[in-house]
Amino acid sequence: MLAGFTHQPAIELAEELVRIAPKVARPPASGGVIPATAGIHWPSARDGDVDARTHDAEVPSERRRSAAQDASSLSRVFYADNGSSAVEVALKLSFHYWKNQGRGERRRFVALTGGYHGETLGALSVTDVALYRETYAPLLLEPIFAPSPDAYAADPGESAADCAGRALRALRAILERQAREVSAVIVEPLVQCAAGMRMYDASYLTGLRALCDEFDVHLIADEIAVGFGRTGTLFACEQGGIVPDFLCLSKGLTGGTLPLSAVLTTAAIYAAFYADYAAGKAFLHSHSYTGNPIACRAALATLSVLREEPVLERNRALAAHLAARLAPLAAHPHVADVRQTGMIAAIELVRDKITREPFPAAERRGLRVYRHGLERGAVLRPLGNVVYFMPPYCITPEEINFMVEVAAEGIERAVA
Repeated sequence: MLAGFTHQPAIELAEELVRIAPKVARPPASGGVIPATAGIHWPSARDGDVDARTHDAEVPSERRRSAAQDASSLSRVFYADNGSSAVEVALKLSFHYWKNQGRGERRRFVALTGGYHGETLGALSVTDVALYRETYAPLLLEPIFAPSPDAYAADPGESAADCAGRALRALRAILERQAREVSAVIVEPLVQCAAGMRMYDASYLTGLRALCDEFDVHLIADEIAVGFGRTGTLFACEQGGIVPDFLCLSKGLTGGTLPLSAVLTTAAIYAAFYADYAAGKAFLHSHSYTGNPIACRAALATLSVLREEPVLERNRALAAHLAARLAPLAAHPHVADVRQTGMIAAIELVRDKITREPFPAAERRGLRVYRHGLERGAVLRPLGNVVYFMPPYCITPEEINFMVEVAAEGIERAVA
């Protein structure tokens, strides 16, 4: 249990709502800390979990189609069992690709300030969140950090697109100097979640893809938190009109039911490893539970929900309703920003609205909102001074109303 998070709620029933004992049924503002996109145990996803406990050596065509989804050029898949492992695989694959091409000097990675990619050593190396990174800094690789296109950090008069353009110019300068030693650029498309739900304009992704092509470096898209409809499209990269070289997926892949992750890549990258064993080009990376059949079955069930039910259309309507309910909070004297990308929304609490001076971290104002939520029977998860919402896709407009009402009450108490 996290320090300060006392009175942890007990989940009595987990189907469409979370029941917080001894309160009445109320919605979680965050779907199982992000993964439970469909709701905790959406029946049509749940029922597929254990129908097949083994799978054939030859992968069925249905699974091949599901793995690729709309990113049709990403036709090769490496399975792992969690998000950090997926990032490790992508980093290693990128470096190993260049090594197999006779360009082993490409051993560095470019990551964004404020980015989060996991807590294993490779993933933590390209993470820029001090809470997770500082203790282990002596053990980590040395990435090159490029400025985030975070729209909240806009200069006076700048738009989100202006921020994206400024960040792209800074990245270009880095690549002009150091591209020969860079293997890949890794980003969280559209939303840097662990940094406080920092959001940026999709034009950054478009420009980023162009820069990676120009300087011949890989692009790794970490969609572990934002994939499968969370941002309004199936994958966030779609909003920039791009396909990365590596696409990391997890969390929503099984709807939060079982541990599974996948790294999608291209046939061209796959071909760099396809050789006789004696050539020494094989990608020797394995996990005990890689491609676990029960987890894969859960993923197929989740993908079927996304394919057969109007999930994205429903999400867009729910996101619009959430935006309308949150809009009045933007006028609050201690709210600097209310931002939203699809089914992700965040409220930035500050001491001074004009200067955007934050509340001291030690005061834990967000935690006060969380505790108020528990009193009312709702789970509102903070990130420091940011109160955010990543509700499961089965939430109703009425539940959104309640969730925002409780958050507004909690904010009043937290800043008093």
